[in-house]
Amino acid sequence: MKSADPAKPPFEVAASRHFVDWLSAANVSIAVSTYHSNRLFLVGIKPSGRLSVHNRLLERAMGIAASSERLYLSTRYQLWQFDNVLRPGEIEGEHDRLYKPHVAWTTGDVDAHDIVVGEDGAPLFVNSLFSCLATVDARHSFRPLWRPPWISKLAPEDRCHLNGVAAEAGRPRYATAVATTDVAAGWRERRAGGGVVVDVEANEIVARGLSMPHSPRLRAGELWVLDSGAGALGKVDRTTGSFEEVAFLPGYLRGLAFLGDFALVGLSQCREERTFSGLALDQRLREKGVEARCAVLVVDLRTGAVAHWLDFAGTVRELYDVQVIPGVRCPAAIGLRSKEIWGVVTHEEDGRLVRHTGIPSD
Repeated sequence: MKSADPAKPPFEVAASRHFVDWLSAANVSIAVSTYHSNRLFLVGIKPSGRLSVHNRLLERAMGIAASSERLYLSTRYQLWQFDNVLRPGEIEGEHDRLYKPHVAWTTGDVDAHDIVVGEDGAPLFVNSLFSCLATVDARHSFRPLWRPPWISKLAPEDRCHLNGVAAEAGRPRYATAVATTDVAAGWRERRAGGGVVVDVEANEIVARGLSMPHSPRLRAGELWVLDSGAGALGKVDRTTGSFEEVAFLPGYLRGLAFLGDFALVGLSQCREERTFSGLALDQRLREKGVEARCAVLVVDLRTGAVAHWLDFAGTVRELYDVQVIPGVRCPAAIGLRSKEIWGVVTHEEDGRLVRHTGIPSD
């Protein structure tokens, strides 16, 4: 599928033969962010049974938190809350969900990465610039909640490249960082093996020796993480700290979600810059005789094999996050640059939802 607007940078999305059938059987869709090309993709199934790829331009789209009725997204200087405006059973064209930008918190450019929903219902995010976990604040840019034990103070210096967070019952439980450095951008010298996973609750490191780890996630009591600089999906033994690789995937890994016995993993092509050079991934790709892909790969956790895939091409060369949207078949979103942002108005009247479209702007 190609971008319909010739004024926008072209991109293509292609799926493996049974990807649509797999989505349909699971009754889910997926959300994918790509910060270099500034897009949020919502991938589902049209009523015709064909693949639906809906995208919106959002500057530096990064971390996603998703439910059937609400999406959160971190962008360059704001955290956005998108809410579904359709009533149960209502269809907008081909779409069974229409997510509208509803609330934005202006954080400033703090390089927000992963988002989870806290136990109070507010978004909690990784503030990479200030090396901390934070939440939104009614008065200030953010409210710090936790910082790694080796970080001596909050400073806008990206000291360790804290990037990922896993929540347990709405509370942050594990975080990933590229290094345990405490000076401005110190992590850049420790990319190959300085990565750690931190137990936020215990305030201690549980795993070391990883290469630019991302996307810690909890599944059935197990701690999973992407050893991004080595192209490895695996899990961490929380007692010994050992990392067990389940699958090598040909790309720089970021974005991890689970659906039954399957993991959805985001892959990016390696940028030609110093941050991504000299990693084990380079050697492993050469040994396999392949180049890095930009894709979402669906990995069968029982075998480590890739069961399905969704490839991105053209100007989309990297992905950041991947999330499953449960119970939704064909989602769409209203963008900040589209006429729907001012022309779709909803309100309650006599206990029912009233929706207006095409309201003139002037």
